[in-house]
Amino acid sequence: MTTRINKIVSGGQTGADQGGRDAALYCSLPYGGWCPKGRKSENGVIPAKYQLEEMPSADYLVRTKANVVDSDATVIFTCGELDGGSLKTAQFAIKLKKPYLHMNLDKLSRPESVQAVVKWLQESCFGDCVLNVAGSRASKAPGIQQSVMVRMVDVISKVNGKLFYPIQEEE
Repeated sequence: MTTRINKIVSGGQTGADQGGRDAALYCSLPYGGWCPKGRKSENGVIPAKYQLEEMPSADYLVRTKANVVDSDATVIFTCGELDGGSLKTAQFAIKLKKPYLHMNLDKLSRPESVQAVVKWLQESCFGDCVLNVAGSRASKAPGIQQSVMVRMVDVISKVNGKLFYPIQEEE
């Protein structure tokens, strides 16, 4: 059975989460996910125009777990090793027996990381896949939002078989 990403889920935090959301918007792919009560992120309130559901709790880990639960697989983008909320995301995936992939963008080029995600998805997610995109905050990894967006647009193009105009790494 062919893998197809039919929805992107994220927690709305700055950085990798918003890069996943931006890729979904760019590719006209449905997106959603859970965010903390008050729609909080490290740079303020997540605008209401972004289709995220508020958790009853302001605790970031509550929404992190909910996004793992509500997805078929999770890809975690960092610039460095897993730590903080990214590490917790991986731990939730393990506990819930959900496939996850950690992509350390410091170690792989854009083509290498795209190929790794595509291969992993084809081995881990069969049929329509709800993909949780998580990872480092912008304050811990400047530029990661754009890096995740361009990689996820490339991944969506390859997995879904619909070519989207390639985006430059830098804005």
